[in-house]
Amino acid sequence: MKLILLALLTLAPLTARHKLVVISVDGLDHRYLRDYDALGLKIPNMRRLIAEGQWAGGVVGVVPTVTWPSHTTLITGVPPRVHGILDNHRPAAEGGDYYWTVDLLKVKTLWHAARRAGLKTAAITWPVTGGADIDFNLPEYFKRRNGGAMDLDTIEAQGTKGLVEEIARAHPSFAHEWMDDRSRALATVFLMKQKRADLILLHFVDHDSEAHERGPFSREAKAVMEYTDELIGSILKAGGSEYVVALVSDHGFERIDRIVHLGQKLPGAAVEISAPLAIARDEAAAAAIRKLLGDAEAGIGREIPPEELRRFLGDSHKVHAAFEPAAHVMFGSGKGAFVTKAGGRGSHGLWPGRNDYRSVFALWGPGVKAGKIPPLEMTGIAARLAAVLDLKMPF
Repeated sequence: MKLILLALLTLAPLTARHKLVVISVDGLDHRYLRDYDALGLKIPNMRRLIAEGQWAGGVVGVVPTVTWPSHTTLITGVPPRVHGILDNHRPAAEGGDYYWTVDLLKVKTLWHAARRAGLKTAAITWPVTGGADIDFNLPEYFKRRNGGAMDLDTIEAQGTKGLVEEIARAHPSFAHEWMDDRSRALATVFLMKQKRADLILLHFVDHDSEAHERGPFSREAKAVMEYTDELIGSILKAGGSEYVVALVSDHGFERIDRIVHLGQKLPGAAVEISAPLAIARDEAAAAAIRKLLGDAEAGIGREIPPEELRRFLGDSHKVHAAFEPAAHVMFGSGKGAFVTKAGGRGSHGLWPGRNDYRSVFALWGPGVKAGKIPPLEMTGIAARLAAVLDLKMPF
């Protein structure tokens, strides 16, 4: 609550409605921006955004800290348990597919409000926009993936009719097999200059894929981040003085060294194991986990305080006690070896209360009051975006 009040106090009123492009860099941990010199990062455009604009000291995420629920929170202002996008994939009982389409939303979004106000809207591989009433829509909808790239054929079939062909006439290299961050940037520049969309929601994905495979802050992940910065530079140039730019991300990132299959040391206990948490359903199970807190092999970081559980899970949660893994550890539920090597070198989906595991928020452009602001809750970002467009919440 204190973070939300601080965020509201620092909302900078804008003198007039402006056009807005929201650039989400998937997995952009706030340490990339905070520690750019120590990391040796050459990101002049992102540095410009945080030097000349409004920049938060990190963004505290929602449960779960994964792509689709977080992106929906960014444009609704409510947590997943309210907006209905509970994970990247739907429950197995519902088929287990992605939350592709807008009919799965339980609330209205920023683009709904913009449309009602008569503004032109656009989205480029933004999650949960399949079938959306968006003027210029290339939804996140794919049959095939190649790292962060998605097959253009499926996006074209699900998107605004004729839009791919229009962009390709202006940018012939756009129409290749894969929609990657380069082509996402081309589409954004087209929508800014040719369509003059009032709201553009852009989702860059390539960094997330690299950080999973090679680890966050790795040489390869930093190389993708520098390339992303070049693409952001092309968007800033296209927007000129007409667009406000919001730089956001959906979650932080952590290096993962090992998976600990904790349930093997808790036979018969009422424990639910997931990657970010070990949840005890009764006091006996909680006591059994507490006995392992000093066991380095078990990889338990801390017991989460009850008030922190309520903060992220709501008052109606039925968790008796919960424990998060130690740094660079995730929990598993395998039956073989107790400790196994992680499938990739980096991951997210961790508990949002973890120190330094934060996403980003920066706002830059006409009418924006520059300066560093306190850390934000992710649920507070939608109001800041709405203010740029002179829209009211709730949507």
